Amino acid sequence: MELKSPEKEKVLDREEVLDEIKKASQESYETIWDEGGRIAIQKKKSEMKKGKESRASGAQFEARVRKDLEARGWIVDKWSNNLDEGKIVPAKRVFRRFKANMGVMTIGTGFPDFVCFQKMGEYYKIIGVEVKVNGTLSKEEKEKCSWYLDKKVFNEIMIAKKIKEKNRIRVEYIDVLEILKKMRK
Repeated sequence: MELKSPEKEKVLDREEVLDEIKKASQESYETIWDEGGRIAIQKKKSEMKKGKESRASGAQFEARVRKDLEARGWIVDKWSNNLDEGKIVPAKRVFRRFKANMGVMTIGTGFPDFVCFQKMGEYYKIIGVEVKVNGTLSKEEKEKCSWYLDKKVFNEIMIAKKIKEKNRIRVEYIDVLEILKKMRK
């Protein structure tokens, strides 16, 4: 719960406010205060740890996919554009905060993750590759894939999915057209 404005605070009932104060004093929550001395954000530390681990796992898998594509003869580059209102625009940079006053600016927010080139005779085949650990796309991502294919930005778009076999991790590539066929119109 965020307590930003005095108007909001008046509407909240007393039990909710006391619950927020109780959470702020616990070790299992991290509380960030705003300039007015009110609670701005409360995060559960266990959830923060899970998010940190899943981001690291995703970044590690993304590096594995890039290495796999390069081993298959593709020229791979990070796609730093996104689709916004029917136009391809540069992806917004995201500031990832990791301490109170520290953080890092990241660029990797484009969709799809990679653009890959491979020479086929005198032409180049250009594909987009989106890396997903679980292999599922959101509705918005499916719509973006459909737009990219309709406008012929990419010849095809592949989803890189993580497959665990015993103690090994294997990359499986799924064509987006198979997923789009299942999508409702």
